[in-house]
Amino acid sequence: MSFQAYLDTITARTGMSIDQLLAIAHDKGFDSPSTRAGDVVTWLGDDYGLGRGHAMAIVQLLKNQAAGPSTQADKVDAVFSGTRARWRDAYDSVLDRAQGWGDDVSVAPTDSYVSLTKGGRKFAVVQPTGERLDLGIKRKGVDPTGRFAAAGSWNAMVTHRVRITDRAELDDEVFDWLKAAYDAN
Repeated sequence: MSFQAYLDTITARTGMSIDQLLAIAHDKGFDSPSTRAGDVVTWLGDDYGLGRGHAMAIVQLLKNQAAGPSTQADKVDAVFSGTRARWRDAYDSVLDRAQGWGDDVSVAPTDSYVSLTKGGRKFAVVQPTGERLDLGIKRKGVDPTGRFAAAGSWNAMVTHRVRITDRAELDDEVFDWLKAAYDAN
């Protein structure tokens, strides 16, 4: 069933337009980014007899509305929010250094980390937590050594991982590894 078919069925079953349902959801506060999908599913099931699949179509529309337009900078800001904000200056330092290697360096943020790319190809990832900054480095054919451990299942897109627990650990050795990954990409 297509997404539009779900929406058409919702309209037929409830006797309301999608816009009307979204307005009611807004009045109930269900358009907040912190709203849990299960709460919307329960509401739509209890009040309108909608099953999970149809309710999840409404959840998706609500999430799209709540997210609004999001720029790359907004996504990076979100990665470095809350307890992870303490690592923003370290990330900015890594990015500044990498951009000095060439004008082909860019970022590709996800919900939890930021990829550093060269010409669109990932050579590193920067992932903050409350306690540390994890750097994933893509260096195929290079054995793990010292603090540059195998990435393992942490992130399959890189080969090595270094855990930074203090800003001072972001040293020349780390930048040498990152530069080697950039050069090999």
